[in-house]
Amino acid sequence: MNTFLLAILGLQWALLIGLSAVTLALVRQVGVLHQRIAPAGALMISQGVKVGAQTPELKLTALDGSGLVLGGAQPSARSTLIMFIAPDCPVCAKLIPALRSIGKQESDWLRIVFASDGDPAQHAVFWREKGLKDFPYVVSTELGLTYQIGKLPYGVLLDENGVLVSQGLVNNREHVESLFEAKRMKIASIQDYLARGGRLPASESRAS
Repeated sequence: MNTFLLAILGLQWALLIGLSAVTLALVRQVGVLHQRIAPAGALMISQGVKVGAQTPELKLTALDGSGLVLGGAQPSARSTLIMFIAPDCPVCAKLIPALRSIGKQESDWLRIVFASDGDPAQHAVFWREKGLKDFPYVVSTELGLTYQIGKLPYGVLLDENGVLVSQGLVNNREHVESLFEAKRMKIASIQDYLARGGRLPASESRAS
């Protein structure tokens, strides 16, 4: 009887050790998968002004007729998110509610400016229908050429001094917020951070 109980106990210990080994292997694999599919954030594809560069000061006119200056130091000391969108872009339309929400929540340090090119009348209809009257909306070919925007929706984040601090193709709220995180971490993009193996730039590492 004792031999039988010892055999059962030994079998249980063997199963426990086996399960522990399998669990460790699974934990390791989850870590590998997390590295492979970690959120990439906004994808940088623009060939225009580079991250870290001072942006040119552009004097533009918004759809409501008001003057607007993009680039250079801002009197309000706020950062500026220029969101390039288009009326015929389905992803842009889906993203607008999130952008409206972000604009209200982050208004103490951020202003959002919507931008595009094409027919101003068409954009005016889109501006009204999507409830964007609380945000500047600029129709300017010059602005698009400055930043070399090729795909939409695309976000360009300028700091309060007009320096381009992050940019990228944004398809959802997470992508938009990754631009803010890149600014906070003083990196070009989340992809840049991951490419460094999760290491911050030398200057930022020293500061922390």
